[in-house]
Amino acid sequence: MIHLASTSDRQAGTTNAGGRAGLSGLMRRICADIGAGHYLVVEPAAERGPKGLRILASNWIYDALEELGGEGIFGIIESEHATSAGEAPRPMSPDASFLSPQERLALCEYGHAELFVQRLSLRGRCVFVLFSASCAGNIAEALLPRAVMMCRYALDGYLAETTDRPAFAGALSERERECLKWVSEGKTTDEVALILGVSSNTVNSYVAHAIQKFGASNRAMAIATAIRSGVI
Repeated sequence: MIHLASTSDRQAGTTNAGGRAGLSGLMRRICADIGAGHYLVVEPAAERGPKGLRILASNWIYDALEELGGEGIFGIIESEHATSAGEAPRPMSPDASFLSPQERLALCEYGHAELFVQRLSLRGRCVFVLFSASCAGNIAEALLPRAVMMCRYALDGYLAETTDRPAFAGALSERERECLKWVSEGKTTDEVALILGVSSNTVNSYVAHAIQKFGASNRAMAIATAIRSGVI
C-alpha cells in the first residue's frame, strides 16, 4: 500500500525551504540537469504492512502510481537495479522480467522507459530515489553520482526537519528490537536468551510480538522488513 507523506510534512514544506516543497523543487532541478523526466522518492512504511510505502516526493501522475501499485514499486526497489552509494548505476527497462505484464504496460504507458534506482541510508531510515525518462538513453549516467549526492544532502535535511517518523520505528520495545537484531545475525533462541539474560520462552515471546507488529508471517519476513525500515 502506498501513502503520501503526512500533513505535518506538507506543512513543513510550506514554511521551510528545506521541507517537502524544497525537496520537490530540488528534485525537479536535478531531473532537468540529468535529463530525467520524472522522480519518485519513497521509503518502506512497515506500519502499513510488509510492502507498505510512503511517498516523500514525486512528480509521477496518480494513474501511474495506481496502476503500478505498491507491489510493482516494491519489486523495483528490491531488485538488483537498486544501487547503494559508490555502486555503478544500473539502468532498468520496463520489460524487466520480475515485473508483471500489467506493471510493464503501466511503466511504458506513463513515460518510464528507463529507470535508475538509488538506495540511501539516512538517519536510521532507508529511502529510495527513482529517476526515469520517456526514452532510453535520455538520462546522463555520468551525472548521476553528483545528483545522488545532492539528493542525500537534501533528504538528510528533510528528515531532520520533519517530525512524521515511521510509526512502527517506535512501536517495538527495546527488548523486541534487540531480540530481532540478534536473530537477524544468526543467533539461536538460546544464544539470544544467554546474551540478554532472559529465558528462551521470553525471547520467543518478544520475537512473536515483533512479527505481529510488522504484520509478517514469520521471522524472516519480520527481519527483512525491519532492516528495510532501518529499525535494526
